[in-house]
Amino acid sequence: MNSVSVLERYGVYLLVLFAVALLIYILISLIQSFSLEQTDRRIKENRSEGMANNVYYFIDRTTLQQIQLSAGVLLSGVLVATLVFCQIYEPLIIVPAGALVFALGMAAPWFYFSAKVRRRAERFENSILDLALGLTSGLRAGQALPQALEVFSRRCEGPLKEELMIVIREYRLGLELAEALQRMYNRIPCEDLQLLIISIRLTTQSGGSMVDVLEKITWMIRGRTEFQQKLRALTAQGRFEALAMSLAPLAAFLLLFFINNELMLPMVQTLIGWCAIGVMLTLEVIGYFAIRAIVDIKV
Repeated sequence: MNSVSVLERYGVYLLVLFAVALLIYILISLIQSFSLEQTDRRIKENRSEGMANNVYYFIDRTTLQQIQLSAGVLLSGVLVATLVFCQIYEPLIIVPAGALVFALGMAAPWFYFSAKVRRRAERFENSILDLALGLTSGLRAGQALPQALEVFSRRCEGPLKEELMIVIREYRLGLELAEALQRMYNRIPCEDLQLLIISIRLTTQSGGSMVDVLEKITWMIRGRTEFQQKLRALTAQGRFEALAMSLAPLAAFLLLFFINNELMLPMVQTLIGWCAIGVMLTLEVIGYFAIRAIVDIKV
């Protein structure tokens, strides 16, 4: 009877954990569906905006949800198995911890692809200076602006090449070059690119030397780029301190656990200990984002 009651109790725990995980999955799916609907509505309102600044540029929605569900189930299952292996049978610990890890597993793929979108935007922004230099060199060599843009697109790499190929294709289909460049800015907003587009548009409409204007814009973009690089170098220590201070409590906990596990076992075997861990993680996350907000200087 005792073994049967224990199995029944574990079955109830697993059912509760499954119900909570399913509820979290449904909520995250609804949030993503709403986000995708908003993105589709924005694209319909302005066709020049694509998916270049969205996670669905790298992966479709169905595949992303499958990865999220698999990651959530895998991580929560590993956590529950670890707790049972450590002889932690308290349902008030297993169910919330499993649900929290399931939510983190669901969110991890989204954060990963969001980081890829940010890296792509950064690579694109870092290539604007090369674009300005390439256009200036092409115009000095006697090429027209569309020809200089096409020649430069054959030599560049990365996100800039992808976007320039779209611009050239739209120009060949009859769209004005300035408008095609503006559509590229709508896909991946960038201040340096906006300066370049405005200078090209104004020079085309009012006349003047395009080479001289692009040289001045190139000088301005170079100065902005050098300043941004110096700013990143000066704030690198602050970003490292944010990461180091956030990981220090975890490193101390693991070190003390391996040195004297009897002293640290109450932290993972009692409800009060898990509450303390939850409060600690919450404060660490708040501290990390607070430090990042301080060192993230916008100019």
